[in-house]
Amino acid sequence: MKVPAAVVAQEVPREAKPLPELQQHFVDLAFGMFIHYNIPTYMEDDWADPDASPAIFNPKKLNTDQWAAAAKSANMSYGCLTTKHHSGFAIWDTKTTPYNVMNSPLKKDVVREYVNSFRKAGLGVMLYYSILDTHHKLRQGHITPAHIQFVKDQLTELLTNYGKIEALIIDGWDAPWSRISYDTVPFEEIYRLIKTLQPECLVMDLNSAKYPGDFLFYSDIKSYEQNAGQHISKENNKLPAMSCLPLQANWFWKSSFPQTPVKDADKLVNDNLVPFNSAYCNFMLNVAPNRDGLIDENALVALKRMGELYKRPAHLPKVPVATAPIISSNLAKKCAVNGSWSNDMWLMDFAVDDDYGTNWLSHPSVKQPWLEFDLGSEKAFNTVVITENSPNVSAYSIEYFSGGKWYPLLNGSQRERIKVNRFDRVWGSKIRFNMNDFRKAPEIAEFGVYNERR
Repeated sequence: MKVPAAVVAQEVPREAKPLPELQQHFVDLAFGMFIHYNIPTYMEDDWADPDASPAIFNPKKLNTDQWAAAAKSANMSYGCLTTKHHSGFAIWDTKTTPYNVMNSPLKKDVVREYVNSFRKAGLGVMLYYSILDTHHKLRQGHITPAHIQFVKDQLTELLTNYGKIEALIIDGWDAPWSRISYDTVPFEEIYRLIKTLQPECLVMDLNSAKYPGDFLFYSDIKSYEQNAGQHISKENNKLPAMSCLPLQANWFWKSSFPQTPVKDADKLVNDNLVPFNSAYCNFMLNVAPNRDGLIDENALVALKRMGELYKRPAHLPKVPVATAPIISSNLAKKCAVNGSWSNDMWLMDFAVDDDYGTNWLSHPSVKQPWLEFDLGSEKAFNTVVITENSPNVSAYSIEYFSGGKWYPLLNGSQRERIKVNRFDRVWGSKIRFNMNDFRKAPEIAEFGVYNERR
């Protein structure tokens, strides 16, 4: 039964808790169950055929109460379900597309079953949603305004009809493999829609393949997907974070799973869960239900063993208050750049190429290096973020060009690798970055200019 929007609205506080408090709460949750269950469950590939028939989605014994009981047995505190993966099949009662679970043999809203079971067990509820959608051709080179509205409509359903959602994990967005940028599908619009519908819902984009680990770009929580080679620094992390890993060999269930050993419960606890709890990091362990809609026995045994080994600490470390995340579009991305002499092939264009793995490198002989960014026309902006290859520049100044004249904007002395400069809004067509003090020839990975709504 669909929950009336008016009822859900009463569950969402009018005055949202501040972001640092929500981030601390997420870290305090410590341990949860990622649940990859969708149409790829019924294939041998995690990336399903985008034209796979809903007829194959046919669990005979779907039991989300069993999922919740398994999570409780491991001393987990929440779940997170894949509402839609990259092939576009929706496992809720959506009005946005016929490609959904109500047109499968099951004809039952799996998201509804999941949220009811986990709440009944006293567990928190999170959801996963993929922007990349190969069935509906929501992919690079094909995206239209109708696609953007489609995303907004689907998220509105998920955040209106299913009660309080603690966090929304978003995937397939501005990743090197999806190639859907935060401009093509506008991040800030989607982020603000989510916060309007549920002010206390954290937005967690799985974007660590691209963005640095020491600042929150386009996410309320820093995420690490271990299977993709993304690993948190347990010693140095200062951000609210999440690390995820599948218990089995793949994210989605495979026919070999019942006979294949799962990851060792003792190692998962001692090498992941316990040290992550001390590093401001929540551990999300994926468990893949099988084609009957049940968790296999070998996974249940491992989860129970983890619960015997692990008890969530009564008090976890207090997360350092992070600078507010960047959620706006970068006005300087791939703009025209001039500057002082570059070293070898590392020209100034690398400072705006939207790739944090490349750098503009100043020639060592230059004593006062500078970069000048041409925005093309007068634009409003109120934030500049300078990302170095490593901490180096310790004094700098920024100027802006408006109405045919240069004006001083700020003098900075931040020593961090990522220097976030927020100021009152100005208008300008060019920005000049002067590097005044540094230990070695400056290396600038990215220079970002933003017009934040504040």
